[in-house]
Amino acid sequence: MFGAGCGCYTRWTMNGKNLVTIVSLAILVGAEILGAALALGWAIGSMYELPDLWRWAVIGVCLAGGAYVIFRFLQNAVKIEPIYARK
Repeated sequence: MFGAGCGCYTRWTMNGKNLVTIVSLAILVGAEILGAALALGWAIGSMYELPDLWRWAVIGVCLAGGAYVIFRFLQNAVKIEPIYARK
């Protein structure tokens, strides 16, 4: 069983400093990436003079790509700055 004396149970503690860093990064970098993705979709749609529906579709695809980039960025950030640490 998991008792206090066997040493089998590991406590995980939250590292608040790293959590604040990652949340701040998510806000700052996320806003930049989504803004750039929105501008890219708008520029491509306007450059090729697409109808409104297709222009919105291109913007949506670019925003989805931006969201994926943010997701992968935050995954790597959590690897470098772990939120939980063993005690």
